[in-house]
Amino acid sequence: MTDETVHESQETRSRRGIASYFRRLANRLSRGEPVPADEAQTVTVDPPAESDFEVGVEREDGTVTLEIEMEWEEADGEVETEVVASKATFEVYEDNAEQYRWRLRHDNGNIIADSGEGYASKQKAKQGLESVKNNAPGAYVIDESKDEAAPDDGGSKATFELFKDSGDKARWRLRHDNGEIIADCGQGYASKQKAKQGLQSVKTNARGAPVEDAE
Repeated sequence: MTDETVHESQETRSRRGIASYFRRLANRLSRGEPVPADEAQTVTVDPPAESDFEVGVEREDGTVTLEIEMEWEEADGEVETEVVASKATFEVYEDNAEQYRWRLRHDNGNIIADSGEGYASKQKAKQGLESVKNNAPGAYVIDESKDEAAPDDGGSKATFELFKDSGDKARWRLRHDNGEIIADCGQGYASKQKAKQGLQSVKTNARGAPVEDAE
C-alpha cells in the first residue's frame, strides 16, 4: 500500500488554543469516539483501544520541536476523510424590534437552535454564533433534574443544560462559562430523549455550518 498524507495543517496558536485542541482530542479518546483532525471536523480518526504512543523533543539550529505521535495498524482503526461538515446553515436576520438574531436551520427545514436573544448589531450576532460554533461540539451535557455538574477540564467553554419548562416540556440551552446563554432550543420537546436528539444535532452540525444573511 502506498503512503498517503490524509491531512496536514500548520498554524500559529496560543498555548491556551493548543491546550483546547488537546482537551478535545483527550475527551473524544476517553469516550471512545472518533477524533477530529481538523477544525471543521471533516477528517476523523478512530484509533483502537491500544496504540503505539511516542513523545519526542528535538533541538536543532535554535528551534525546539515537540512531537506527539500515535501509530496503529490501519486494519485496527478507522480514518474517515469524507465526513459531512454540516447539514445546517446559520441564518442571521433582523427581527421586528430591529435587533439582530441568528438561527441554525437544518437542511430539512427545521430550526434546531437560535440565539435566544437579540443583538444590537449584526457583528455582535455573528460573534455570538461563532461562540456556538467553537463550543457546541465539545460541550458536556448535564441534566438539571439530576443536579449534575460539568467537569472543570472539559474541551469546551460552554455546557448544554437539559431542563423542563413551566409547561413541563423538555428543553436545552447552551450556557457559556461566563454564565451567559449563547444558544437555545427555541421550542419545547415532548420528551427528554427528543431534547437530547435535538442538541446532538447542534453538536454535530454547528461547527461546519455556513453563515448566511437572511431576510
